[in-house]
Amino acid sequence: MKGQTGKFLILLFALASSLTVAILIGSESISFSRWSDLDRTILFDIRIPRVLLGAGIGAALAVSGAALQALLRNPLAEPYLLGVSNGAALGTMLAIFIAGEVEIIRPVFAFIGAVLATVAVYQMARSKAGMNVERLVLSGVIVTTMLSSIIVLLTSVLDAAKLRSFTFWLLGDLSQASKWGFILVSAAALLGTAALLIQARSLNLLMIGERDAFDFGVEVSRVRALVFGVSAALVGVSVSAGGSVGYVGLIVPHLVRMMVGSDNRNVIPLAAIGGATFVVLADTIARVAIAPRELPVGAITALLGAPLFIYLLRK
Repeated sequence: MKGQTGKFLILLFALASSLTVAILIGSESISFSRWSDLDRTILFDIRIPRVLLGAGIGAALAVSGAALQALLRNPLAEPYLLGVSNGAALGTMLAIFIAGEVEIIRPVFAFIGAVLATVAVYQMARSKAGMNVERLVLSGVIVTTMLSSIIVLLTSVLDAAKLRSFTFWLLGDLSQASKWGFILVSAAALLGTAALLIQARSLNLLMIGERDAFDFGVEVSRVRALVFGVSAALVGVSVSAGGSVGYVGLIVPHLVRMMVGSDNRNVIPLAAIGGATFVVLADTIARVAIAPRELPVGAITALLGAPLFIYLLRK
């Protein structure tokens, strides 16, 4: 127990350190000795909302990935690879086309898109013999490809300026962070983590198998629907606010399990902290690597996550 507490404190310290570093550095330096209105605007209106949005998105995606991996008993289950993020991205794009600048509509459409993509992948991956890694990954590739094609068709009708903005957003873009955005994402991450943590024991039993879990009293259908629903909501809110930030739900839960084991009562909360730290650091790199220009944060997370995906697929 003491060892787990120590690891929890280490991750909390890492998160606090990453938040501090991300707030203090950027393409524009802030002078605390000669405080000005420009410094205040950069710090409170631009940088802090962006950093907190990144933390919320990282926590939401990591928790979603951890829950899906436990539910599906598959180490490769992750919102980005399963097409759930693309479903949310398509929903967000449709909301923008239909409702324009009405931001409240975007998370709703993103959630619907994420749910439909999740159901499609799950139904395609199931068979009489159960579910295996190859079938699940192939189903995710098919759904992702189909949704990507629809997204490309929609972007083809945009003018040059909007096309560049949409493309950057699809790769993961936190530059448009707002107070409303990070409040919504942070609230969703906290509530979603709490809801999935309540189901941690059931997820532990489901990792053994659905039949065995049912024999131990787990309401498999209810837990499955709840995990799918909460995961879709977390992904939908995250994508609507910051685009498709890939591989967070894959790399972070695996690193956490290497630290604390497979008990979801430890994995879920620590994945939230680890995911927040990971995305904040990735976005900091994206902001300063080629300053004053920026890189998409999704490109940084993919650069780190893709090699791990190849390693897991080989195993």
